[in-house]
Amino acid sequence: MHSPELGGRGDQPAIDFDGRTYTYRQLDDAIAQWIDRQGPRAVVYDASTLAVPDALICVCAAARRGVPVTVENPDARPHRPSIPPSAFLLVATSGSTGRPRPLARTAASWFDSFPAFTTITGVETADRVLITGPLHATMHLFGALHALWRGACVTDDVSQATVVHAVPAVLREVVRGAPKLRTAIVAGIALDDGARTAAVGIEIIEYYGSAEVSLVAARRVPEPLRLVDGVDADVRGGLLYVRSPYRVIGAPEWFGVGDLVELGDNRELTVRGRGEYAINVGGTTVVAEDVERILETLDGVAAAAVVGSPHAVFGEIVTAAVQLDGAARIGEVRTRARRVLTREAMPRRWVLLSSLPRTANGKVARGRLKDLLT
Repeated sequence: MHSPELGGRGDQPAIDFDGRTYTYRQLDDAIAQWIDRQGPRAVVYDASTLAVPDALICVCAAARRGVPVTVENPDARPHRPSIPPSAFLLVATSGSTGRPRPLARTAASWFDSFPAFTTITGVETADRVLITGPLHATMHLFGALHALWRGACVTDDVSQATVVHAVPAVLREVVRGAPKLRTAIVAGIALDDGARTAAVGIEIIEYYGSAEVSLVAARRVPEPLRLVDGVDADVRGGLLYVRSPYRVIGAPEWFGVGDLVELGDNRELTVRGRGEYAINVGGTTVVAEDVERILETLDGVAAAAVVGSPHAVFGEIVTAAVQLDGAARIGEVRTRARRVLTREAMPRRWVLLSSLPRTANGKVARGRLKDLLT
C-alpha cells in the first residue's frame, strides 16, 4: 500500500476546523506524534468518534504507517467479521435502506482517482475547502482527503470557503453565508433546480458514484454526466453495472450499482433513480426520484420522498411523504401536483411529516421512511 503524501508544505494552512488550526508543517508533526502515541503494536486505527481535525490526523497517520483505519458512524457500526490484508479504509454504506454494510478499500482505490478529480473540480492549493457533513459519510471523507492531497485547507468556516462539498439541500443553505465561494462540488443526491438557482454565479461540479465503486461519472453543470476515465459501464435490464479500478475490496469486476440509467454517446450517463424504488403502477414503471424532483418544485413543498405501497388493483400505488414550508396546505399541493404529474405518477396517498428521515450524507433513509409509512 502506497502512503499518499500531503500536498502542502510549511506554513500553508492545512486544517481550520472546530476552532483549531494546523499548517502543513504542524499537521505533519501531529501525524508523527499520533503514530508515536499509538505505538508499533497498534494494528488498526479508529477515527470514528474523533473530532474532524483528529480524525484527519488519524487517517493520515494510518496511511503513513500502512495500517487500516475505521471511519464509521459510531451510532450505527456495521458488523465486521474480518479485515482484508490489503485494507486501508474501513467504511460503510450510508444505511439508507437498512443497516449499514461494512466496506473495505485499499489506499489506491481512492488516491489513484485524485488527479482526475482535481482536473474535474479545479481545486487549487490556495482553496479553502468547506466540508459540510460527518467524515463517516464517504463523500465528505473523500473531499477532505483530496483537499489535503492537493495542498488546500480543510475548513468549516463558511465565510472563508472558496470550495464546498455538499448535498444539494445543504448547498442551498451554505451559499447564503459564503461570499467567497467559487466552486460547489455536489454529490450524494441528484442536483435539483432549487439548489442550482440558489448557487447562481457559482461553478457547480456534480459527480455520481457509490460507496462501493467511488467516482463513476462527473460533469460541470449544465453539461451532461460522463463516465470518468478508467471507468466502464454496462446497462443490464435498465440497471447500471460498473467496472472500475476504484471499487472496494471484494466487489465483483462488474458491480451492480442498482440505479436505473441510460447510457448515451460519448460515455454520457443519465441517472433516473434507484431501481429498487421503481414503482409498478398497473404495469407502468414510475421512478420515485422523478416524482420527488417534480414535487419539490411545487410551491409549498420543502422536501418530498416517494415510495410504493401495495394495492389490490394496481399492484402498487405512489405514496408521497411531504414536508411543507408553510406557504401552502396539502390540498393546494395536491392540486398543483395533478397539473404536472401523469395519472400513474400522481400520489394516491399523502403523508405530512415535520421532517424526512435522512442518512448522515443527506439522502432520504428510505428503510426508515417505509417503516414510518406502514
